[in-house]
Amino acid sequence: MLKTLKSLNIIDLTVIIFYLFLIGMNLIFCNRVEHWKVLIAIEIGVILFAVVSAVKHHNSNSLIWKHLHLWYVAPLILLTFKQLYYMVHPIHPTDYDQLLIKIDRWLFGVDPTVWIYQFANPVLTELLQIVYNLFYLLPIILGIELVVKKRMLEFEYAAFLVVYGFFLSYLGYFSLPAIGPRFTLHDFYAIEWELPGLLLTNALREFVNIGESIPSGTPNPEIVVQRDVFPSGHTQLTLVVMILSYRFNAKTKYFLLPAGALLIIATVYMRYHYVIDLIAGFIFMLLTFWSGKYLYAWWNKFVGKEILDVT
Repeated sequence: MLKTLKSLNIIDLTVIIFYLFLIGMNLIFCNRVEHWKVLIAIEIGVILFAVVSAVKHHNSNSLIWKHLHLWYVAPLILLTFKQLYYMVHPIHPTDYDQLLIKIDRWLFGVDPTVWIYQFANPVLTELLQIVYNLFYLLPIILGIELVVKKRMLEFEYAAFLVVYGFFLSYLGYFSLPAIGPRFTLHDFYAIEWELPGLLLTNALREFVNIGESIPSGTPNPEIVVQRDVFPSGHTQLTLVVMILSYRFNAKTKYFLLPAGALLIIATVYMRYHYVIDLIAGFIFMLLTFWSGKYLYAWWNKFVGKEILDVT
């Protein structure tokens, strides 16, 4: 048992703990979550895969297991996100958009997504929709550079903070479910002519909508859309990647920093988020770095692994 534990890195541990949490939530709220048995089966499978891939990577020279262990968390983030679709709203069926709207109005005196509309033009819309859709690729871009340069300590730390940060943001979805200003402050069906792009905007916008379970033609999309607004994970994790790319002096920072800044602007311009979501995303980013460095150091010390200096 101890030998198996020592095969796990901090990323595996984070996955296992969060998936045990999901299993617990499905068991506690099994009378509300329709597909709880299927979800628990998936969650057990993920835990087993995390353990097996870690042991295989630790005890063999197989390149297949090495890369499966290094990269399994990339698709896992998307898998986890979609599991929340079947959990968050049934478990916590109250939407808190009106609270978030009131906070924005108290802070700024206006609805930011309405105010920023004065700057809308097709070129800007096209650019911001493109960078918004790059969200899941940004940490992968940084990760690939670190692996190629054999900076594995930096890779492990970066991957851990990204995974840990995503899971923290998912806890926010459970706490304050909301659907966002494109449904509450704007006409969701009017966005194609209110915020038209050039060539790719409509396809990329539809890609986002499909990811949130509201493909084109969905009746009453505000009812079935995923509750994933507070905090803004796009802000939180983009900031994490931007800061890590700067700290590690990665060459990709010259792309990640400007793309990340535009992506954060896009969250409001494209009407996906209230500004209070971005503020919460910034706070969650600080929490990710602050608590993450202690968890990282504690686990690596426990298993006797080399520790990256993250002070």
